[in-house]
Order: sequence, then C-alpha cells, then structure tokens
Amino acid sequence: MNIGLYFGTFNPIHVGHMIIANHLAEFSDLDEVWFVVTPHNPFKKKNTLLADNHRFQMVRIATEDYPKLKPSNIEFGLPQPNYTVNTLTHLYEKYPQHHFSLIMGEDNLQSFHKWKNYETILENHQLYVYPRVYENHNKSKFHDHQKVQFVNAPIVEISSTFIRKCIKNGKNITPLLPKSVWIYLDEMNFYK
Repeated sequence: MNIGLYFGTFNPIHVGHMIIANHLAEFSDLDEVWFVVTPHNPFKKKNTLLADNHRFQMVRIATEDYPKLKPSNIEFGLPQPNYTVNTLTHLYEKYPQHHFSLIMGEDNLQSFHKWKNYETILENHQLYVYPRVYENHNKSKFHDHQKVQFVNAPIVEISSTFIRKCIKNGKNITPLLPKSVWIYLDEMNFYK
C-alpha cells in the first residue's frame, strides 16, 4: 500500500485538513492518508498545544466516516522532539509492507532544507505538495525534483490558530470544523 503521511499538531483538526487529505486519497495514487498527530513540532511552541490524547481523539472522530483516512499516534511513543526522518524509520520497521510518502503544503517545501536529514527523506520518499497562499512565494529549490509531486488540491486558507482565537473570542466557527470535532471541543470547553 502507498500511504500518504500528513503530519501535524491538528490543534484542532479542521475542514481544511479534511479537504486536502480526502482530495489526496481520492485523486492521487495514494491508497490511504494517515493523519500523524505530532506531540511536539520542533518549529512550534509546545505550550499552545492541547494534550496529545485530545488532539488524537479529535482526529479519530473526524476520520471515522472516511475509510481512506486514518488517525495515527505513532509519534507519541518516540523520543521528542519528533523528527520526520526518525518517524519514517520507525514506520518502516513496524509496517515493512507499506510504502510511505509525505504530504506537505507548498510553504513547508520552502523550508524543507531545514529538516533533519532531509536528503535521506527525499532520496527514499515521494513528497506530495499541495498549494498554499503564503508570503515570499518563490520557487523552492526542490520545485523540479523528481520526488516532488505537486497536487492540484483545493487551496484552503483556514488555520488552527485562527480557529483557536475565534473560539476564545466567542465567535461561531462551526462550519470550519467537522461536526463531531466541534461537539467534542464544545463539550470539553477547549480554547475558551
């Protein structure tokens, strides 16, 4: 199986994440997309994150009606901070029958050269890159690399940061979240 790995803190998971993952699962050669819930992104401050189990639970309930979309907490048991190259090694040990590809936004491709052992990742894995609107929109040095595949996915400009701020300010943002995730957030009183 060709598995697309969609890494993120998913704090919270929102319809933008779902649209991109579903598009890749349905319109590329990926068989499944796994949402890899990251305990700690080395480029983000940890104090803004909900507990790992709550973010994983939101991804689980968001994906339960989508057979090609799966939640993954594979990084929860790995040393922190998590580096993608280490996670990939662990996944191959656990699932040698699968081939793993990475899913990332075009903005992340710009900083891909800062990732730990990015050369090894690029040598062994396909990168599926979806379009993003961002500043300094220059072509990445990886733009024409044979392992980089640009996907004509919808451009969705929704951020988890925006959602957290809106909830804190009492705004109704229910259309931006899967219904089950909104119910969970509301019941748990998160981000308020």
